[in-house]
Amino acid sequence: MQKQEMNLEEMALAHSLTLEELDNIKEILGRDPNHVEIGIFSAMWSEHCSYKSSKKYLNGFPTKAPWVIQGPGENAGVIDIGDGYAAVFKMESHNHPSFIEPYQGAATGVGGIMRDVFTMGARPVASMNLIQFAGIDGNSETAAKHRYLLRGVVAGIGGYGNCMGVPTIGGQTNFEECYAGNNLVNAFNLGIAKADEIFYGKAEGIGNPVMYVGSKTGRDGLGGAVMSSASFDEDSESKRPTVQVGDPFTEKLLLEACLELFKEDLIIGIQDMGAAGLTSSSFEMAGRSDSGMIMHLDKIPAREEGMTPYDFMLSESQERMLICAKKGCEQAIIDIFEKWELDVAVVGEVTNTGNMELFWHGEKCAEVPVQPVSEQAPVLDRPVKEPEYLATIKDINLDKDIPNQTAFEEIFSDIEVVNKSWIYDQYDSMVQTNTVKGPGKNDASVIRVKETGKALAMSADCNTRQCYVNPELGAAAAVMESGRNVAMTGATPKAITDCLNFGNPQNPEVMWQFAQACEGIKSASKELNTPVIGGNVSLYNETNGVGVFPTPAIAMVGVNDDAEKSLPSSAQEEGNILYILGDTKGEFGASLYLKKLYGKVAGAHPEVDFAKELSLWNTVIEANKNNLLVSAKDINVGGIAIAAAKMAVVGNKGVEINVELNDSKDIFAESLSRAIVEVKPENCEAFEKLAAANKISVNKAGKVAGDKISVNDIYMELDAAKDVYFNKFKQVIEQDL
Repeated sequence: MQKQEMNLEEMALAHSLTLEELDNIKEILGRDPNHVEIGIFSAMWSEHCSYKSSKKYLNGFPTKAPWVIQGPGENAGVIDIGDGYAAVFKMESHNHPSFIEPYQGAATGVGGIMRDVFTMGARPVASMNLIQFAGIDGNSETAAKHRYLLRGVVAGIGGYGNCMGVPTIGGQTNFEECYAGNNLVNAFNLGIAKADEIFYGKAEGIGNPVMYVGSKTGRDGLGGAVMSSASFDEDSESKRPTVQVGDPFTEKLLLEACLELFKEDLIIGIQDMGAAGLTSSSFEMAGRSDSGMIMHLDKIPAREEGMTPYDFMLSESQERMLICAKKGCEQAIIDIFEKWELDVAVVGEVTNTGNMELFWHGEKCAEVPVQPVSEQAPVLDRPVKEPEYLATIKDINLDKDIPNQTAFEEIFSDIEVVNKSWIYDQYDSMVQTNTVKGPGKNDASVIRVKETGKALAMSADCNTRQCYVNPELGAAAAVMESGRNVAMTGATPKAITDCLNFGNPQNPEVMWQFAQACEGIKSASKELNTPVIGGNVSLYNETNGVGVFPTPAIAMVGVNDDAEKSLPSSAQEEGNILYILGDTKGEFGASLYLKKLYGKVAGAHPEVDFAKELSLWNTVIEANKNNLLVSAKDINVGGIAIAAAKMAVVGNKGVEINVELNDSKDIFAESLSRAIVEVKPENCEAFEKLAAANKISVNKAGKVAGDKISVNDIYMELDAAKDVYFNKFKQVIEQDL
């Protein structure tokens, strides 16, 4: 239906605005909105841009620490990493676009998060991703669909990241049937900048010019923000036009041009055009500075004929920035961007009216007060209700007589456990030559900060099964897991960015899950001293009424003062002693053991103890500083047995472990706050003293030895284990090619 044929109420509803919101818009404007203004409000008040359902629960996140330079509210968060340098990082979702069109959806997710980082003045130096799909093993329609989606997503991530010359150094891939109608693609990027040269998305100074730079604007991505704020149904394929189209080669030029721009004293602020395109960038820049803005939309470089003001304001064409320049610096900026063969145009100026005034060939086509749009979007207090399913999954009974050997072979060959080299081999992980520990090496990834000799460790994690059985503890455990992975490299965890993926917020049970998960993140971040410096909320991840499990993805970044002391997470040297740190209990709730052998996601969440978690971190970090450790591997999915097996196959060294447990199957238990560490025999005494001083349980459990994996009563030849571990995934993902 064309807009001319619609009355105002129909137009509002077509833009996913409620009639109550329409009344609010009328009150703000003092009149009826026109088509362009409806588009602006719909984009900025969408769930994706305004966080109207989630904002209530995000308040109260710990966001400050002495090392935090910039917390939430900017394009990306910033932490001080010492020696005058800063790490700039963020994680965002591109879930809906990646389901509709996996290659471009994932590619533009990577491109968008990189722009968020380099807009702050940082050069991107490392990417990760956290991707979730339904099971891909077997001949079902769903498995075939998700093999297709996974192949497309991986190609998109690699295609964009590789062209940008930014290494993809790690990530996480999980499989649960809840993602059958809605896969998740969360992209993370980290950049490095000088701590005193951070740029912000502001537009201030009356008369300062507003400039458009980057690619031309087309109609691709129209309605993308609104599309990402709705559930899917059978007609989701028809939403392909709302998916943006990326051009990494142009973004590479844009990156270099922006970094050159930042070296000169030419601009006041700069903002990426992400979701909602020119609308979000202009309103956010003016909103942060309590300014107004005039823009002449006919001056914006256009890719297509016949584009309208509505198209220019709502397009989500990629590789574009909005700049607030210093008056008189226009030509210098134009020269830089023309040198890099990019479009550049002066399209407006900053005013003191507090309004966004849009012109089309000299005629005003829209006028909207900035603050109500950018800063005063509706904040909803949606109903919450504890999900009924929780009462039905609480109790589990592990009553099958399953030999541990059988269990091990089943779990070790599970698609979640085996190596994902088929994925990460498509990513350039070594470009820029600073990767110390890349993908496939277990636990966190590490890059060298070549300017200082330090290292940054990072890990993206979420155990969605744990979040399903207990959203609060599961979210807390995700923070713990990401921090534990970082600590296993010897780095001190410093801060997190999150990406909160949930179902339909109109469902009270989903909002309860969300509220609980936020509380878990708050408590974990506070107790572990790892503030939240940015993030993203992705709701409406459901299809035909079936939502995803709560998936609060957490990316942790830590600092190691000496890159040369970055610990591996695989077995290193024959004869070294293996210790198990932490307490193993018979905790099988939400475990892979339960899912694989009983077909259930159920039970009680493992105990969460922040003090024990910190003791583990501190023990490993301190022992590494004192040169007492050779390697360290956290124990998580699959328990001691799988952790030991991964250490062995990745290190190509046999391991022998014998550990006393209350029950023989507890080698698969998933108690938190545990690790396996490798110590040279001559350092055992000193290490045990250090562990005792940190009040952590320490068990001298075995050694690196031989050509087999042996954990209590389970056994596998190392070569056979390597064959399963390194080849299984390729066989599955390529089975229909």
